[in-house]
Amino acid sequence: MGKLHHIIEAQQFDRKFLEEELFPLAREMEEVAKKGGTPCLSGKRMITLFYEPSTRTRASFEMAIDLLGGKVVFSTENARQFSSAAKGETLEDTIKILNGYYPDVIVLRYDEEGGAKRAATVSKVPIINAGDGTGQHPTQALLDLYTIQKEIGRVSDTSIAMVGDLTRGRTVRSLSYLYTKFPGVKIYFISPEATKMRDDIKDYLKEKGVGFEEGNDLRKVASRVDVIYQTRTQKERGGLLEKDNEKESFCVVNQEILNLMKKDAIILHPLPHVEEIAPEVDGDKRATYFRQAENGLYVRMALLKMILS
Repeated sequence: MGKLHHIIEAQQFDRKFLEEELFPLAREMEEVAKKGGTPCLSGKRMITLFYEPSTRTRASFEMAIDLLGGKVVFSTENARQFSSAAKGETLEDTIKILNGYYPDVIVLRYDEEGGAKRAATVSKVPIINAGDGTGQHPTQALLDLYTIQKEIGRVSDTSIAMVGDLTRGRTVRSLSYLYTKFPGVKIYFISPEATKMRDDIKDYLKEKGVGFEEGNDLRKVASRVDVIYQTRTQKERGGLLEKDNEKESFCVVNQEILNLMKKDAIILHPLPHVEEIAPEVDGDKRATYFRQAENGLYVRMALLKMILS
């Protein structure tokens, strides 16, 4: 695949890179983190430029660079309000200015689809897409796949139900792209009619020969899948569903779903989770989402080491 530079979209990664480079290095980084870190990226400087709020993504990237001996030199969680964007400065101009301060990498979360790609066109230093509106979240998808590999032992020949707000959920879009890299997989898109997966993803799956089905009732597929990937309604993106749109659908993980699931299946969620996962689910051994979030640290350590070493 060549040396990593920008991380913009899930499509840029192939199966060989995932299985032979990223996953082994992430396992190595888990051991490094448990031992307190390593100075291998000493002197490297990271900017985290977030135009939307974040807990897991921002914290894990900032902890990752710290554990590798580098440092965060500038960080903002609401750049739309507290940076020069509030004065009307374009994203491109902001990236050009920050390049002039000699960072080694910029981790960017933008509030519009395509923001990371725009930033990469004007940046001399690597841009890592930490989520761009309703577009993609490639590092989340990478940690999702790593979690599936770690928990189930394989990604090939698995079936996954992606559930919830699929129209606006960038994590399921990136994960759909990455799933096409593996043979024998099947995807079930489960959502209310108003939040179905967009056609561009479905067209891509057809082009790659990956089987998928659409439905609105998780109960009908819960016993068939190896992974349930639950998502929340993206209320901050105008994704609040009217109850009339939801009344014919069942998209909640609760005790009824647990009773239907395979004993060795897993439940993933990019978090935060709210009403779409019932409280009793957290205590089930198949609820993997907190371990999934932890894996984000190791995967992002691995990516930073690849980019900056």
